[in-house]
Amino acid sequence: MNDKTIVHVLFVCMGNICRSPTAHGVFNQLVQRQGYNEVIEVNSAGTHAYHIGDPPDKRSQKAAERRGISLVGLKARRIKPEDYQDCDYILAMDKENLRYLESHCPDAHTHKLRLLLSYAEKLFDSEVPDPYYGGPQGFEHVLDLVEASCEGLLKHIIKR
Repeated sequence: MNDKTIVHVLFVCMGNICRSPTAHGVFNQLVQRQGYNEVIEVNSAGTHAYHIGDPPDKRSQKAAERRGISLVGLKARRIKPEDYQDCDYILAMDKENLRYLESHCPDAHTHKLRLLLSYAEKLFDSEVPDPYYGGPQGFEHVLDLVEASCEGLLKHIIKR
């Protein structure tokens, strides 16, 4: 990776209050720890407008805090048409949101779309499940999946 290259990574779920802000926080912290914050920009968005302007779900924040990850300052937003052009990686948490992205993405940018878990090296899951209607263990499971995937994603970006 060229030192002057800015890589834009966007994590996407449905409402941008649980899974994608968790991935945003995890990956941002990993990028900072590894010293790539000058060349990798991290963001998150939702495919739907349910929670625009809201902070991440309190349960997501608490689970992340227990692992030393801050989601403070993140606000839900909906994916914008320019995101497809501006971002290098647009990573969906599940197949339903990936299908949404595929149906709205200009053909020239569909190569940027993937499931986040495709970067996890030792996981057999393909989707990050939505923890919204479940208990606290669902938010911990999301963190486990996201952490494994984000490590693989950063390795992939660095090799590029």
